[in-house]
Amino acid sequence: MRLLLGGYTADMGGEAAGIGLLHAGDPDGATADGQLSLRPEVVAASSPSWVARHPRLDVVYAALEFRGEVRAYRRTGLDAWTPLGRPVAAGEAVCHVAVAPDGASLVASCWSDGRVVRMSVDAAGIPSAPVIAPAAVDPYGPDAPAEPTVDDVDLAAAARALREAAGPEFAHLVPGSDAPAAPHPGPDQDAEAPRPSRSHQARYLPGGLIVTTDMGLDLVRFWRDSPRGLRLVEQVALPLGSGPRHTLWHPSGHLYVLTELSREVFVLGADREGRWRMLSATGLLGALDDDTAAEIAMTPDGEAIYAGVRGSNTLGVLRVRDAGDRLEQLALVDAGVDWPRHHVVVRDTLLVAGQLSSEVVSMTRDPRTGVPGRVRHRVTAPSPTCILPVA
Repeated sequence: MRLLLGGYTADMGGEAAGIGLLHAGDPDGATADGQLSLRPEVVAASSPSWVARHPRLDVVYAALEFRGEVRAYRRTGLDAWTPLGRPVAAGEAVCHVAVAPDGASLVASCWSDGRVVRMSVDAAGIPSAPVIAPAAVDPYGPDAPAEPTVDDVDLAAAARALREAAGPEFAHLVPGSDAPAAPHPGPDQDAEAPRPSRSHQARYLPGGLIVTTDMGLDLVRFWRDSPRGLRLVEQVALPLGSGPRHTLWHPSGHLYVLTELSREVFVLGADREGRWRMLSATGLLGALDDDTAAEIAMTPDGEAIYAGVRGSNTLGVLRVRDAGDRLEQLALVDAGVDWPRHHVVVRDTLLVAGQLSSEVVSMTRDPRTGVPGRVRHRVTAPSPTCILPVA
């Protein structure tokens, strides 16, 4: 299998030269369980920290994080890519790109300035016409509504309070009571200082919705696309200081949200009126206080979830329970790399990018439990940040 690798170049303290090309086993095969080899630069680019595919064309889009731009690249051969069109300005530290299912638009997320930017994509796959979406407002700040809505209720905190009131004998009866407390401002941090917006990811959902995460303001926002840009239709505030980073759409119709700072996976679902709610939260037990969560992915059958944890360099393995509205942790295993920034699942193989150890490893999953085994193959890959299968 062929996979593209995004990475950090020297302008962001990394060692990559651009977008790399990874061969996992037979380059023309559909599996990734064989030996790993790397061409470190198939196209030069400035810190292409995220790479996303067009749904129909042989075109990919890179978030050039240091330059704050999005650029398209067209495939010219099995292992060859070339720039397509001109780079488009997005915002400071653009870190993610999501492409619409019809290929007519894309959404870029910017970490430094919090921008969510919608761009049009033409028939050749070239992006243009960036439109900045409305800025996020801190749901816990002075400009938040005086009376919080149902969406803004901290269900995890309420569960913890109820658990304390019930006492240890009946605590297990409280739903979500095992979710760890989210961090709050420390004694040396000004609790009244404005919190910065940190957009981190966008995802197109079935039915035309677009969901974005704001790690800085603990927000998950839902949008509709329009010719004039994105229109905000709803938002859900996660617990203060949780830091929603990346999302995963489950076939059951639930949205799983991995929080970077509190190291939890929240399950969100829509009610009969289409309003989104928090349904449960599962903490990654065994993770350390200074750890930060990174990526979330699932097995092809949707039964197991993997959450990467940087610091202790582990992978949380969770099982999907009930109707998809609850997760249960099965294990916390060694990721095999330093700083597991990103990982993908290809059939029975898990590929993990170690940003600080500058390598990619592969592991085989247990077919019964989904728990990954030891590292089977390893290859040097300078400062990798994203793995994208391109076949």
